[in-house]
Amino acid sequence: MPPALPNALRPLALLPLLALSACGGGSDEKFAPPCPTPSIPRDTSELHRFRSTGRDLTDSVLEGRIIGVNGSCTRDGDRTTVATVIAGIQLTRGPAATSRVADIAYFVAVSEGDRILDKRTFTSRAEFPPNTDVLRLGGEEVELRLPVTPTKSAVVYRISVGFQLTPAELALVRGR
Repeated sequence: MPPALPNALRPLALLPLLALSACGGGSDEKFAPPCPTPSIPRDTSELHRFRSTGRDLTDSVLEGRIIGVNGSCTRDGDRTTVATVIAGIQLTRGPAATSRVADIAYFVAVSEGDRILDKRTFTSRAEFPPNTDVLRLGGEEVELRLPVTPTKSAVVYRISVGFQLTPAELALVRGR
């Protein structure tokens, strides 16, 4: 059992607890507010493009994967959390590609439960340098303004990032 603190030092032992209790609450918080949960829906996490109707490896024009979602949150007053999100994308140029440039569409969506509150679609242009068939890129920096209250933090929201697929591309991913 540790020795008891002398009476003169006991008030000093409470200082760390008082300092920690000052971390929560108030609009002058120094810590980032809670952020929404990021997700990459399985059905939209991959992109597969082929030339014409072929589905063989030699018919592959472009493959892509959403490899991550990076972001941060800040406060904007007592009623808004601002989430800044960047999608991480990896693209592989296939043997059937005739160009070193590819445009890809992806989305960033905010939902609460099963309800989508906001969805934005972006297009990024990938330019493969000579002798390079794999690229990693960061998507556009997206700022999302999320309403919060003293009883509802931003953790009730979900931020989803995925490829904006055509019906044929979506069917291909679902069939794998």
